[in-house]
Amino acid sequence: MIEVCKGTNLSVFLQRIKQKEEMENKKPIVLNNLEEWDFTDYIDSLIQKEEAVDLEFKIAKDGLPNSLWDTYSSFANTDGGVIILGVKEYKQQFIIEGLTKEQISQYKKDFWNQINNPDCVNENLLSDNDLYEGCYKGKNLLLIYVPRATRIQRPIYRTRNPFGGHTFKRNHEGDYKCTDAEVKRLIADSDENHPRDSRILCNYSIEDIDKETLTQYRQLFANLKPSHPWLSLNDLEFLTKLEAYRKDRHTKEEGFTLAGILMFGKTESITDPECAPNYFPDYREHLGADDSIRWSDRICPDGTWEANLFQFYRKVYPKLTVILPKPFQIRNGIRIDETPTHIAIREAFINTLIHCDFSEEGNIVVEQWVDKYRFKNPGTMLVSKTQYYSGGDSVCRNKAFQKMFMLIGFSEKAGSGVNKIIKGWREANWQKPYVEELNRPDKVELTLPMISLLPDDAVIKLKELFDGKIEKLTQDELTALVTCYSENEINNTQLQYVVPQHRSDITKMLKKLCNEGFLIAEGNGRGTKYHINESEGKFETLEDKVESSENNMESSESNMESSESNMESLKSNMESSKQNKQRMTFEELQALIISLSQDYISIEEIATKVHKTPKYLINFIIPRMFQNGTIERLYPGIPNHPKQKYKATNKNFNKQ
Repeated sequence: MIEVCKGTNLSVFLQRIKQKEEMENKKPIVLNNLEEWDFTDYIDSLIQKEEAVDLEFKIAKDGLPNSLWDTYSSFANTDGGVIILGVKEYKQQFIIEGLTKEQISQYKKDFWNQINNPDCVNENLLSDNDLYEGCYKGKNLLLIYVPRATRIQRPIYRTRNPFGGHTFKRNHEGDYKCTDAEVKRLIADSDENHPRDSRILCNYSIEDIDKETLTQYRQLFANLKPSHPWLSLNDLEFLTKLEAYRKDRHTKEEGFTLAGILMFGKTESITDPECAPNYFPDYREHLGADDSIRWSDRICPDGTWEANLFQFYRKVYPKLTVILPKPFQIRNGIRIDETPTHIAIREAFINTLIHCDFSEEGNIVVEQWVDKYRFKNPGTMLVSKTQYYSGGDSVCRNKAFQKMFMLIGFSEKAGSGVNKIIKGWREANWQKPYVEELNRPDKVELTLPMISLLPDDAVIKLKELFDGKIEKLTQDELTALVTCYSENEINNTQLQYVVPQHRSDITKMLKKLCNEGFLIAEGNGRGTKYHINESEGKFETLEDKVESSENNMESSESNMESSESNMESLKSNMESSKQNKQRMTFEELQALIISLSQDYISIEEIATKVHKTPKYLINFIIPRMFQNGTIERLYPGIPNHPKQKYKATNKNFNKQ
């Protein structure tokens, strides 16, 4: 079945992709147990995934298509991806045409010749392990994995000139040409020796500094470091130590830096064309009960305060944490009133400020909702998402800002900030934070969901069932048990999205829960599913709840043969489920979604009505409904379209 390129095997090729995707908070291509995979499994997973931001199909019938190098550039400059040669796209369907052995042999030779030719692309990022030749249902295909280029390597571009439309990036619509301004920002980001905020501004003086801001900062510095030698320096000397003012040794130029004015400057000095004319930090609070009101509170430059970054932080941070509990603690004689959640929010907020690209269009936006926080800053990520989630690889766009916040205890260095964000959210038992890169304009969004992984009602029911034995479980074990209770069943793949463990460790944990009587396993191998062990009957099963809720609905039972009556019964069950917070099987949930989706409806609307999270539906329910043919997309060729909606098909789901 498998035809392997010389020097390459499937597991090595897949591992390259897995390294990119396993840490990202999106549903990855399933690549667990690599040694068990064959090429057919893998291609099936890609066809199911459809063409996406990190996947491109090309027919390549008459040689390597010239557009392949556009895609190579776009993947390298965005977040990597896989190019598959030998697949034809026709009317939003993907047809496996295949390639001959002779074509593949010639294409590989041509590929290596072209990728090493600077007249074609400026840099080769690939090794032998990034090409894979395989046979899918009798058709030969050639796969090319393009990694994300490092900060120093970017931009990756066609020909010898990055400007003039020769540099590409990727979005959900495909490859697009970067403007010269976008290319300049990529080049600027690649220069580690000249951070963005170190730029010396022309014709700025101490008069552009807000004295109150500087006094407040110096006081915080003195409180934290009461014996520090810098305390004896005058204002200009102190600002020089902070890199708010500097002298260039090569050009002899000296003056206030971009960091100095943004941190301590007056509003009109900041928004001057010489500094940051697009600057507009914006805090939006959405905590009111009235949905017709755009926000319940807002903080932005309105002329009543000096809107520099220091003052913006001082005004907004208390707003972000006011709803969080502050347990009173004494540690080493010092009062501690910050929880790991407070620290997580602070790190997320500071990261938004110190990683902002102030030359980019757009604004710093901080949003607070009832169920989430969201932090947005202009610019691109300087590391991959994998590096971001793993922490430790700290790459800062604005090093002076980082230093200024660190010296007053507001920031971390060496990449620990992201670790603190994830740790704080995990300790609160909330869903994992996730980061997204958007473009045109370039923007990074970090979302911190306040959706519990351990709902109180589920924990109470489990305590009742198991006589309090769950208190001895680890946090990951309890999370697995609660997820199983909430979703009626679980498997290893599902748990990988809520428990930060390797697949093999999750398998061991699930076996342990089975051995201790908490779970019951069903099936074998990769298809194993797990259910709550309800044998002791300490609480009502789903069937008990449905039977109880239908005591006054005898007519429904007598009419179950009618599909219309089925729908009415499902709706009644939905209302009952809403009151009793009962769990639902996939078949019940599918039927309910069908009844709600007679016209196109968003995933958020579906999630609200069926009392599930959008993430859960997208990852676990909607794909199965596509497989069953019971639902369709409004934009079938663009699965991740921002305005995507879903509609039930005419297929009779009761015959599945």
